Amino acid sequence: MATQSSTEITEGRAVLGIELGSTRIKAVLIGPDHGVLATGGHTWENQLVDKLWTYSLDDVRAGLQDAYAQVAAAVRDQHGVELTRLAGLGVSAMMHGYLALDADAELLVPFRTWRNTNTGEAVEQLSAALDFNVPHRWSIAHLHQAVLDGEEHLPRLATATTLAGYVHHALSGEHVLGVGDASGVFPIDSATGTYDAERLATAQRVLAEAGFTGQLTDVLPRVLSAGEVAGHLTEAGARLLDPSGALQAGAPLCPPEGDAGTGMVATGSVAPRTGNVSAGTSIFAMVVLEGPLSQVHRELDLVTTPAGDPVAMVHCNNGASELNAWAGLFKQFAAAAGSPLGDAEVFRTLFEASLEGAADGGGMLAYNYLSGEPITDLEEGRPLFLRTPGSPFDLSTFMRTQIYAAFATLRIGMDVLTAEGVRLDRMFAHGGVFGTKGVAQRHLAAAIDTPVSVGDVAAEGGAWGIAVLAAFTAARATSGGAGEQRALATYLDETVFADAQLETLEPDADDVAGFDAYLRRYVEALPVERAAVEHS
Repeated sequence: MATQSSTEITEGRAVLGIELGSTRIKAVLIGPDHGVLATGGHTWENQLVDKLWTYSLDDVRAGLQDAYAQVAAAVRDQHGVELTRLAGLGVSAMMHGYLALDADAELLVPFRTWRNTNTGEAVEQLSAALDFNVPHRWSIAHLHQAVLDGEEHLPRLATATTLAGYVHHALSGEHVLGVGDASGVFPIDSATGTYDAERLATAQRVLAEAGFTGQLTDVLPRVLSAGEVAGHLTEAGARLLDPSGALQAGAPLCPPEGDAGTGMVATGSVAPRTGNVSAGTSIFAMVVLEGPLSQVHRELDLVTTPAGDPVAMVHCNNGASELNAWAGLFKQFAAAAGSPLGDAEVFRTLFEASLEGAADGGGMLAYNYLSGEPITDLEEGRPLFLRTPGSPFDLSTFMRTQIYAAFATLRIGMDVLTAEGVRLDRMFAHGGVFGTKGVAQRHLAAAIDTPVSVGDVAAEGGAWGIAVLAAFTAARATSGGAGEQRALATYLDETVFADAQLETLEPDADDVAGFDAYLRRYVEALPVERAAVEHS
């Protein structure tokens, strides 16, 4: 007997979202009510090749197919039908970086990810010329650095895009970006919803003076906003996702977005005075602004929501990877002691222990820098753990220190927003570190002295967020554009999150004072981290 879900799937009313994160490619199929029907995932990892962080595009293709195959298998097993048609499709991925393609969309140099900080000279020149903070990881910074370095691939460069843009093109044949992802490529003018024309002309002059012969207006992908149709799934795209041939072409695609934008959608944080923190390999906060900031700040990226509204982004290259490494070490110890534990139990035990630790870190200090960290002016990183000779050395405080380390650099950037008078009504948190109830949430509330909410709104993360954006596009496209007319923020509030269940923790005064004391020591001891980079 057919169920409502199986009927929705067979009638082609389900929507697929795919997000290529730093450690996992995830696919989520949702129904018309935005509820999850099936999921699939593929684990992958970046590689350091010739001192640059990259991912193989063979791994991109294999990961897409694996994640989709798991979704199709879940549909078959859980709903008793085959997945053959989609109402919509969306792709999201890690923002920024540099994928240089020739006229045939072939890769010219290995994909350079957001994690690379080798663009210092380009950043200095562009930031000064544009009167705008251009971060190291932005696509325009990578392009200009390639020009400064005289790289041989530049005469054949036809398109410079992001990972989401690359995958979107492979599925649809369209070289476009969602405005949120595009805002990690080049500065956006929120009034026009596309690249800032005046700054684009300035950048063209700066790059030309350095020897660039192309036209930025030709090289950069076209910009679209949430709700616009960004092409349709081609036969080649359908076969890329589903080599079995079951998936039909033709589904509309929403504009490809970055993981920052899908995090905003997944937490319903696209309206002014809302924000979210996403913690993974990197950690970043997105705060939707009410108006312009008073000046340029090196610690802040000015990006946009998927609808084009201005956002201040505090992006830290180093997030939870060092926490994961310590958890792995304790897991090995448990196994060696004859009491093996699963990953979830290890994390729960260690995180819950941190609640009993000294609020100020008890003389312990940690830096989680596996890579460079622009906010603290480090082009490379070295993970460090330090303690004073007389400090107590207990598991609870050690773990609190490690979690604090994941939030310390984020707090430095958030302090800049506070000084600008930016205020938040709500801050949502999502990512694996918040999986242990009430732990990282409590520590983050202390770090930013703001109530922090978690809940089922981001249970499937950015893959669900891009699926929601694809559903929004599909709704807008209904009846030749006579369908959904509400703005994205209203659509999310009234349709997607109307019944969302949230748990909010207020910052504890003692925790706030303790984190402040920890951060003072953290900043004072940064020369130790710099010395470790210089001498190792």
